[in-house]
Amino acid sequence: MPVVSNSTPLIHLAKIGRLKLLREFFGEVLIPEAVYRECVLEGKGSKDAELIEHADWIRVKKIREETLKKSLMLELDEGESEAVVLAIEMKANLVLMDDYDGREVARALGLRVTGTIGVLLRAKFEGKIESIKDELEKLKKTGFWLSDGLYDRILREAGEL
Repeated sequence: MPVVSNSTPLIHLAKIGRLKLLREFFGEVLIPEAVYRECVLEGKGSKDAELIEHADWIRVKKIREETLKKSLMLELDEGESEAVVLAIEMKANLVLMDDYDGREVARALGLRVTGTIGVLLRAKFEGKIESIKDELEKLKKTGFWLSDGLYDRILREAGEL
């Protein structure tokens, strides 16, 4: 079953050198055109944009349901809206999304959701990374916001606190 991603998991995992975890876990990741624009075209010249652009296992798909996209855009940005629409259209097994509102809308529409942290936790549990704390510290340096409470909860869950 397909996996659809929004921009932030791709960008942040690329920035910390962990984009390939997505290929290891899911094989192929689908993204809508708006996510491609956000990640690659608007990020042109950055190392993470190049990594995303050259990942041949990330496939860009055009959405069909423009009306649904427009209604979702009352609450979400274009990339999140298209990611949710594409996930519905492709009957995706999972949506990768970090934004709280986007995650809530996706769940309300019956989609399974995880984000950058969920991917890193899985990597920790499967032995693909040694320390989630190190990865969280790298993430924070990229501008990824994490409350102190969530930071501690993640470390506890991973057995690092």
